[in-house]
Amino acid sequence: MKLDRLYPLSHSPIYFHFKQTPADFVVTEIPLYDFTGNGEHLILKIRKKALTTWQMLEILSNHLGIRVRDIGYAGLKDKDAMTIQYVSINRKYEDALKSFSHEQIKILETTYHNNKLRIGHLKGNRFFIRLKKVNPTDAKKIDSLLKWISQNGSPNYFGYQRFGRDGDNYEIAREIVEGKRKMRDRKRREFLMSAYQSHLFNLWLSKRIEISRLFEGLNPKELKNVFVWNDEIINLIHKEPHFFKILPGDVASHYPYGKLFVVDDLEADAKRIYNREISPTGLLSGKKAKQATGIAWEIEKEFIEDIPAQGSRRYAWIWPENIEGDYKQEVAHYELHFTLPKGAYATVLLEMIANRPIRE
Repeated sequence: MKLDRLYPLSHSPIYFHFKQTPADFVVTEIPLYDFTGNGEHLILKIRKKALTTWQMLEILSNHLGIRVRDIGYAGLKDKDAMTIQYVSINRKYEDALKSFSHEQIKILETTYHNNKLRIGHLKGNRFFIRLKKVNPTDAKKIDSLLKWISQNGSPNYFGYQRFGRDGDNYEIAREIVEGKRKMRDRKRREFLMSAYQSHLFNLWLSKRIEISRLFEGLNPKELKNVFVWNDEIINLIHKEPHFFKILPGDVASHYPYGKLFVVDDLEADAKRIYNREISPTGLLSGKKAKQATGIAWEIEKEFIEDIPAQGSRRYAWIWPENIEGDYKQEVAHYELHFTLPKGAYATVLLEMIANRPIRE
């Protein structure tokens, strides 16, 4: 799979063995809010392994004799992992649940809540990842990289999982958009269009990181030979304290959630990004999506296609939290713990550390 990505840090590739398995990849969902402890919905804290969320829901629905759509959930979790997530069912099925048993699914806790869980009703996810075959020199490099990420954050690329086993889902979608291929399966078509949106976003984000790298590495005089923007704008961008440089007309959003707005005070908004108050966003091409203006639009428009899907925007930059690294030299393992906001990919952070694709 070809990865059209650039990362903030330029360093020689770090090689380690990583494979998503339940023993080496653990994901724990963080709910958006505390559950009330009462109400008509039973909340289940579930641990599953080697199952997709859909497979887990099918197993639960078959046991309870209900439809999958009657079960609430906040997010989809990896199959090749040990994952802990929350689902909701109507309280009247509580007795039927007592006889439930499955070797790949364990109900850890139950409580009650007033509302059914909905997709997106989560704050983020906590990850445990074990990297293998890590030598002591690379372990020290990883320590340093984690410190930088903890202080500065990381780009919010879509991970390789978004693009299918062969990494070509977006190419199929492009053929559909161009009229070269037909797809009658509506759900499959929607999935492919989402992959195409994600691909365009990744291309745009790589371009913006390339621009940010130039502003980090060159002085204003040199930058004036690269960009056609006026001297005042170049100087303002060059002074921005954060690695990811915002541009006039960027669409930003309060972080980690909030309303979209157009950047019009470059100096003030650059400080807000540095303080983690806001984050710039990138376009997911489609209908009714807010678009950038000015200089930011001149770059964004190169990565827009007329995709027959709902458009939106996605944070370009995120701040992983509670990052912990532990090197076990005797077995050459490096163990990582970190928290990401919803929608962010742990494998992207691993690729940033490795500075290479982690799935060839």
